[in-house]
Order: sequence, then structure tokens, then C-alpha cells
Amino acid sequence: MTQPGQAGRIFVGRLPEMAGLRAAMDNAVAGHGRLVMLAGEPGIGKTRTAQELSGYAESVGAQVWWGSCHEQQGAPPYWPWVQPIRSYIQRTGPESLATQMGPGAADISEIIPLIREKLPNLDPASSLDPEQARFRLFDSISQFFVNAARAQPLLLVLDDLHWADQPSLLLLEFLAGQLSDSNIMIVGTYRDIEVSREHPLTNTLARLARSDSYLREELEGLETEYVGQFIKDISGVEPSSALVQTIYGHTEGNPFFMTEIIRLLGQKGLASIGSGENSISVLEIPQGVLEVVGQRLNRLSTECERTLTTAAVIGRQFDFRVLGSLTEETSESQLLKSMDEGLDAHLIQEIPGQGDNYQFSHALIQQTLRERLSTSRRVRLHAKIGETLEKLYGDQPGEHAAELAFHFAEAEAVAGTDKLVKYTMLAGERALKSFAHEEALDYFARGLAARSIDLDGASPVPDAEAASLLFGLGRAQAAVLGRQGLDVAFTSLERAFKFYAGTNDVANVMRVADYPVQYLPGQRVFANLVAEAIELVPPDSTEAGRLSSRNILAMGLEAGDYARAMASFDNALSIAQRTGDLPLESLAMANSSWVDYWHLRWQGTIEKGLRAIELAQQSGDTLLEVSARFWVGVTHLGKGDLLEARRDASAILSIAETLRDRYRLATALWLNEMAYSYQGDWKAAREFNDRGLSVSPSDSRLLASRMVLEFELGNSADGQRYLDQLTEAINLVTPGPRYDQATTASKVPLAAHITRSVDNLPLAEKAAAMVLSAETATPLVSRLARLGLGLIAFLKGDAEAAREQYDKLLPASGSYIFVSCDRVLGLIAQTMGEMDQAATHFEASLAFCRDAGYRPDLAWTCHDYAAMLLTRNGAEDRTKALELLDESVAISSELLMLPLNDRTNVLRESAVSAPVPAPAGLSRREMEVIRLVAAGRTDREIGEELFISIKTVGNHMSNILNKTGAANRAEAASFATRHGLD
Repeated sequence: MTQPGQAGRIFVGRLPEMAGLRAAMDNAVAGHGRLVMLAGEPGIGKTRTAQELSGYAESVGAQVWWGSCHEQQGAPPYWPWVQPIRSYIQRTGPESLATQMGPGAADISEIIPLIREKLPNLDPASSLDPEQARFRLFDSISQFFVNAARAQPLLLVLDDLHWADQPSLLLLEFLAGQLSDSNIMIVGTYRDIEVSREHPLTNTLARLARSDSYLREELEGLETEYVGQFIKDISGVEPSSALVQTIYGHTEGNPFFMTEIIRLLGQKGLASIGSGENSISVLEIPQGVLEVVGQRLNRLSTECERTLTTAAVIGRQFDFRVLGSLTEETSESQLLKSMDEGLDAHLIQEIPGQGDNYQFSHALIQQTLRERLSTSRRVRLHAKIGETLEKLYGDQPGEHAAELAFHFAEAEAVAGTDKLVKYTMLAGERALKSFAHEEALDYFARGLAARSIDLDGASPVPDAEAASLLFGLGRAQAAVLGRQGLDVAFTSLERAFKFYAGTNDVANVMRVADYPVQYLPGQRVFANLVAEAIELVPPDSTEAGRLSSRNILAMGLEAGDYARAMASFDNALSIAQRTGDLPLESLAMANSSWVDYWHLRWQGTIEKGLRAIELAQQSGDTLLEVSARFWVGVTHLGKGDLLEARRDASAILSIAETLRDRYRLATALWLNEMAYSYQGDWKAAREFNDRGLSVSPSDSRLLASRMVLEFELGNSADGQRYLDQLTEAINLVTPGPRYDQATTASKVPLAAHITRSVDNLPLAEKAAAMVLSAETATPLVSRLARLGLGLIAFLKGDAEAAREQYDKLLPASGSYIFVSCDRVLGLIAQTMGEMDQAATHFEASLAFCRDAGYRPDLAWTCHDYAAMLLTRNGAEDRTKALELLDESVAISSELLMLPLNDRTNVLRESAVSAPVPAPAGLSRREMEVIRLVAAGRTDREIGEELFISIKTVGNHMSNILNKTGAANRAEAASFATRHGLD
């Protein structure tokens, strides 16, 4: 399927470029997908080069799909993707289509309803929040492309990407990540002169450039040796060298510019292009190509120019029926005659397979025609086009709402704002439904601007239409701005909610209050709104139950109020059980389990979570099952039950891969990473982390754990790289007592303990202060922050700071949150100078890590405990320290924990070479005497061996008995044996 109407056109030069493109196509056919971007100025031949490649692709057995972007607004979201997919659907049987699309068919049907005509028995796609739903859509489309290309290699051309909507660019980035092992080659074309630093395509190109599959090819003008051939191919005669130089000098080898000039020359009636100076003298070459196009248009009949001008206002592509309705004074035969004239002049072309649809052969032709109209005439034409399209689409304008919104926006000066607002709202809702969130944001903002309603919340909401626009805006903002801009989205949602609440519109109150915005612990967003909504519904109703279930999270996570969260849980559970509403009971259990985890009530997490899993399985709610399983699994990790945690992690990943939900998939991969890294399986942990970051590159959970992993293995450069990425991710998050700050507060000091570098501790201290200064901080994030501050106190040797954290962390004894809490308590107690307390905590950490199988932390506990014992320097401390160091060396060697292994070996060598400390304050001579006592020598024998008198031996023995507390020589000998002095 090559680009319509283009086959067989002149193509000269481009030998190096085509060689590279053919090689890339060959790689794709061999299973090594490629992405090539063709860049250049307008008319340079980007599309024509892609067409030439299309012919080659078909010759090597590949299928060719082609999608084009349009300059004017009004095309539906994902238009360059919809075109080729829809065309493929039309020519493919249901059985093949179902096989290639698989479970993703329902998702793709959200943007291409035609799928449901081919596959009428599709189940509806399950409901997800906007960001996750779009991820699933992208994954479904990508898998479809991969499957289609597996059956037959695929060349996909995306033309004029400088006009692409942002959702289409995001989909391109997503698919690019799946290319390496596929049979797909993607070719994108764009005008580099139109892509500024602020242009959305700039960011896309930067991200695509990181891939090994990416290639950029910049097309320049044809060299002079090819210009003569180009002129000859168009005109049929051999041009003079002077003419070649003249045309080249004015066009710099731009094929489109040269084509227009040569055709203009032919229209002037010249007998021969190659007739020398006469030809050149009459060739009035303009300074700009638009003027050249204008001169060609001047050769058209008045009727044809008028018709094409009207068509240019419709768009780059136009429907003959619409054009006929706009030119009622022109008969159909006259209109067809104008079309034929435009086709003969190569100004327009038919689109095969699309009925009476045409398109301009180049955007510059359409642009020139539009600019010939006065503003007044153009505005009125847009109004007439909008009215004509309304009649054409009848009472089902939804699919064409974007097109109607565009024309009524252009016609606002004469048509007013009513229809503009109507269709921008419809277009916005349709964009939300198809996960084109950026497009939706623009539509709703445009509708509000037309109503003169500000976006920042300063003006009151006057009516239901404005509230509906704000509700749409808030949903779009929540999806586009993500976690970083949730406050902005909430402002819009709250304004809509206040209007609905004030007019007692309960249905819409529920829509806003129950909208699935992602909950962020410590970020107060929905708490007050949900509480107000509860007051508007009957207290024992299903609506009250759903709102109470939502309020569990609002109170427990946003407000940090566990008591009120549990009151909402009790209410939701009561309603669910009284009405037999299993989904509501499951939701209440899952939400309460989640809150229990963040409030460190882990037994409740497990009990409620297991019940939620059971109920979710009964009702088939896999999304809820994944959520409940995660909190149960992470709790098992915290309690040291690695086997159960691994089972949960495996089950979650299996379900999440089926759901194709970005957040849940990243979460499942992170849980699996932790379950393997805690036992020291770095290879598996790194693989899970790689997969997670490919799904969610700025996920602070994955970045923080990867940073620690790389530092553990001695990969300092990689560890620093992930630390830098973590810092960037944190800077994007709204400040507050959030997990992002808490994980930074705890894991950066953990990394500092590994590397013995304190350079990044200010980052952790700032994050910890942000968490602990907030009244709404949940106990979990507070504990993480204090674990980090405790480590910082140890690293700095700050006894006062250590004392400040010790009592607050003491309840954490016996638990594990990324690190053995008892190990941290041991380090803190050591910093305080409380060596015996430290030993108690280190012993607890040893027991926990051994029982759990957390070998990396066991190795660190052995090292840290041994270091404390050598500092304490008690009678038996060195012996125990050496045993611990031996264990640490064995584990760190096996697990390739190079920094720890090096440090432990150095510490061990120092301990071995150091003199044995004197127990009980014995002097050197007294130690010599007690050794001989232990050997069974008499006072005389001791005196003879040491060359001292018997009386002196007696004095030493008296001192030894006093210092050791021994009652006699036998007890003194026993003391010597216990302390290794025998």
C-alpha cells in the first residue's frame, strides 16, 4: 500500500541515502527492526524518497503501510496511525485479525471502532485510570504491529510528523522501544525547519536517538549533475548547461521547487526548454516558491481556481460531496471538470480506495490557495463548511467532532461560540476516550477560553456547560501532568464538583468524586471533596459505600488519619455486607489493607489483603487482585517471609503482564526485583529492574533500588548515573511527605555507607526534613526518613543526632524496610556510645537475616557488628569479630559484593595483626604470670622462667586475683583459658 497517487513519479539521485535505507529494510526483514527519520526542508523529496523505499520493500516481500499527518487541526487523535490500521482491517479477515490483535483488539477499538464490526463479540476493555489505559492501548497497538510483521515484514511510513499530534508521537516512542527484535521498519518524515526547541517533536527525536535502532537521514538539494537529468525527465528534452545552472541557482536542487518552475515554464508556451538564452531570459523565476506556485495557479480557469480555493479551506484532504455542497451554484459536471483540470495540473490527486476523496499534491499548494482569500471570506467559508459537515454527519457527529470544532473555531468571528464550545467539548471527550490526553487538554482549554472562563480558579463556574468543561479539563490535566501536576488537576475537578454539589447534581458529584485519580500518600487532594460528597448521598446507599471506600484512602493516605480511615472502612464494609455487594467489600478490604501497610499495621495488611484477593477472584476483578497482592507481598518481605513474597511477586507479574497496565506492571517488576535482590540474586534483580525502567523510566522506586544494586557490586559510574536520574525524578515531584522523598531519604545514605562517600547526604537530609515536617506524613514514610537520618548520624559520627532517632526507631526492631532495621539501630546505638545495646541489635539483625535468607544484609550486618566489636575491644570481642568477618568475606565473595569484600578483608587483616588486648586491665607482666599459672606452673617455676623472685610472683598473683575476681589459682587459670591466654 504505497502513498496514494505517487507511484511512477520522477526520482533521480539519492544513491547514498537509498543504499542506507535499503540496508535498514534488509535488517528489518531479517528480524532487526529499524527506525529512520527523513528530515529536510519543504519539497526536498522526503515523501518521494519514502515512496521509492516502499517499492523496494514490496520487492523483498514486505507489506507497506502509510499514514500521513495534517497541518490543519480537525484530524482525530492518532490519525497517522488510524489510517494504515483501518485500511489493514478492511482488507483482513476476522480470523487473522483476531489472531494478530489478540486481547488488545478491545483496546484498539477505542480509537478504531471499525474493529468491532469485524470482531463483534469483543468484550469491552476493562476500566483503568487514564495513564494506565493509554499504556495498555500503546502496548496493544505495538503487539499488533509486531504480530502483523511476524506474518509478513512491515514498512510503516509516517509522513509529515512535524504536524503530528502529541499522542501520536508518544505512540511512536513506545513502538520504537519494541523494534529491536521485530520485522518492522518505521520511516518518519518531517520538516526540520519547522521543529523548534519547543516543538513536541524535538523531545520525541531526543528520546528516539537513544535507541540503537535509530537513524536520522537529512536530505539536501540534488547536486548539479542530477539537476539536468531531473529537468530532462520532466520536460523530455535535454536542457542547456546555462539553464541547469540558472534553475539550480534559484532552487538549490530542491525537487519540488524545480518541478514548479519547469511546469511554469511549460505553461508559458515555450517551444523548447533547451533553446538557450532565450529560454532563460523569459523564465521569470520568483524569489519564493509560493510565488512560483501562485504563478502556476494563475494559469487555472477562474472556475477551477475558485473550486480549489474552497477545497483548500476544507483541508489538505477533501471530500467531493462536501465540496459540492459548498459550491451549490456550480453543477456537478462543472465541478468534475475543475477536478480534472486540477489533476492535469498536478495540483491535486485522487486517493485510491477512498471514494470521492482528493488531496493536494503538496501542502504548499493548499497554503498558497488559502492565503489568497481575505480573512473575511475565509472565516465565512469555515462557517459554511461547519454547517455543511453538520448536515452531512447528522445526529452522530462524535467521530468528526474535532473537524467540526476546528471549522467553528476558525469561524468564531461570524458564527459565535456556541457551536465552537459544543464541538470542542465533544472532541475533548472523544480524545479522553481514546487516551489522547494532550489533545483533550487543548480542546477543553479552548472551550473554556471561548466561554471567557479562566483556568486558574479565580472566576465562579456559571453553568453546567462550564462545569462539564472543567471536569474534562481536570481529567486531561491528571493524565498529562501526572503525579507532578495533580494539584493543578484537582483545582479543575474541585471547581466542577463545587458547581455540581451546589446544584445538588448527585450523579455528576459521584462522577467527580469517584474519578480514579491516583492516590499519593502525603499529597492531600481528594479528602475534603470525598467527605463533602458523602454528605450528599443517602447514608446507607451503594454510592455511600463507594465513597466511604474511597475515603479510606483519602483519610489514611492523604490526611494520615488512621482512625477516620478505619471508620470509613467499617461503614463501607457494613454497606457491602448488608447489600451482598462483593465488589464493594473487596474494594474496601483492599483499600484498608493498603492503608494498614502505610500505617505499619502489617498484620492487618495481610489479613485484609488475603480476603480482598479471595473476593476479587470471585468477582473477576484482576486489577484489585494485583493491588491487594502487592501490599501482601511487600509486607511479607518486611516480615522476612521471602518464600511467600516470591509467590506473591510471581502471581502479580503474571496478571500485570496480561493487564498491560504501566503502573501495575512497573510495580510488579519492582516487587520481583526486591524479592531477588534481598537474597543476592543480582542477575535476576537487574533483569526485573531493566524491564521496569523500560516501562516507567522515571519511577523513583526502581531508580533508587538500581542505584543501590550497582553500588553494591562496585559499579560506581552506573550507581552515580542512577542516582542522578533519581535526583531528576524527585525534582519533578510536588514537595510533600511522599514515598519519593522517603525512599531518597533512606536509600541515599544506604548507598553512602556502601561507598563511604558523604557527598550526596544533603539530598537525603532535605528529603527527610520534607517528610518529617508534614503533619500528614504516614508512619511508613516517617520511618523511612528516620532510618535515613539514623544512617546519616552514624556516617557523620553525630552522637546527638543518633540519640534523637534511636527512641523513635526502636519500634522498628524486628522488621525490614529495604534494610534490616536492627542493623541501623545497632549503628545508631554504636554512635551513641552504647556498645552493649548495639550488640543486642546486631544480634537481632543476624537472626532475622539468617532466618529470612537476606544474605547481602547478613554480610553487611556481620561487617558492621565486627567493626563495633573491634572498637569496643572487650575480652572476647576480637575472637567474635574475626568469626563475623570470615562470614562476611565468604558471602560478599560469593555474591560479588566487591566494596564490602574489600572493606571486610582490610578490617580482618587489621584485626589479626593487632596485639591481643589485655583483659581486666592486666599488665604485660601479669599476663605472662597468668599464662604460666594456666599451664600449671608453681610460683618457683614461674619465678625461674621469668627471672623474678618468688615474693614478686606472689605480688603479681595477688593483683591478678583482685583484677579478675578469681578466688584462687584454679579460677585464675580458668579466666586465662576463657580469654585465650592459655
